[in-house]
Amino acid sequence: MSELADWRTIVIIIGLACITVLTRSLFFISSKQWKLPHWAQRGLQYAPIAALSAVIAPELVMTQGHLISGWQDARIFAAIAGAAWFFQRRGAGQAVLGTIVAGMAVYLPLHLLLGW
Repeated sequence: MSELADWRTIVIIIGLACITVLTRSLFFISSKQWKLPHWAQRGLQYAPIAALSAVIAPELVMTQGHLISGWQDARIFAAIAGAAWFFQRRGAGQAVLGTIVAGMAVYLPLHLLLGW
């Protein structure tokens, strides 16, 4: 019975891989010129910021399911530094990468050296 389950698992994995490749490559396979509507292009510009915020925001205010209780947390200062960098460089390009670098430049020394 385990041989049958292994065979089925392999077939399912290959099938899912084929479906994934096909659905993601339809844009490249099509010979017709494809253009997104303006509203979709504008919305996709915010996708990286939205994803980054969705990952970082819960981590900033909670630790293992509990709210941060004190001000001696490196994440708070890193978020402030990252936000300051972003708002200072908003239209200058590479604002997101600079935000990450600025936040980590503050977070790592506070976390590693001070133990916050």
